[in-house]
Amino acid sequence: MTSPYSPDRSGQVEQTSIGELIGNISDDLSQLFRQEVELAKAEIKQEAAKAGKAAGMLGGAGFAGYLAVVLLSFAAVFGLDAIMPLGWAALIVAVVWAVIGAVLYASGRKKLKTVDPMPRRTVDTLKEDARWLKNPTS
Repeated sequence: MTSPYSPDRSGQVEQTSIGELIGNISDDLSQLFRQEVELAKAEIKQEAAKAGKAAGMLGGAGFAGYLAVVLLSFAAVFGLDAIMPLGWAALIVAVVWAVIGAVLYASGRKKLKTVDPMPRRTVDTLKEDARWLKNPTS
């Protein structure tokens, strides 16, 4: 069904019934709503992808950090063993790595908080649509 406002029916605008106008408005609002839902889905998908990448990077950093901690810890413990008992050397190295791990965790958590789960563009366009529906002439 074509719109009563299409160029080929411009002479029939006066003959358009109120029911047809309401039907057209209803169709337009339904289409607008579907488009807003699609926009929201696209925004949420984009933010989820960002969150997934951030989580993957944090996981990779954690694994690489773990391997580095193990190997460097052994090297540091055996290096310190030359000047102090082995137990104290191991404790000192463990405390140093615990501090480094806490700093890395805080940094990753801060970056993860930059992910925005709210579809901002969709909210803005819905607000615009609501303003227009309240006052369609302005």
